[in-house]
Amino acid sequence: MNLRDVKKDIEYVLSAFVDDCYFLATCNPSVSDEGLSNLLDEAVELFNDLKDKVNVKPEGSKKAYFNGLRKELLEKTDALYTKLSDVVKASKK
Repeated sequence: MNLRDVKKDIEYVLSAFVDDCYFLATCNPSVSDEGLSNLLDEAVELFNDLKDKVNVKPEGSKKAYFNGLRKELLEKTDALYTKLSDVVKASKK
């Protein structure tokens, strides 16, 4: 596990989330634009936060530090997908 792989994971996972948001917006016009906009803002903030953290020289074990960043990426992205699901459910009402 190295720095390059973690950076690629961050870009891949969050760009997939952004793509899913845009796909939802184009396929389902009844979805709240404000809700999607807020989710996209959160995704960009998460991306910037993780990029800042990945560029910091870790103290101690690099492997443990990068594993922690990956775990944080997956947990926070999962939370974003949960919010996206809530936005979709709200549009069906």
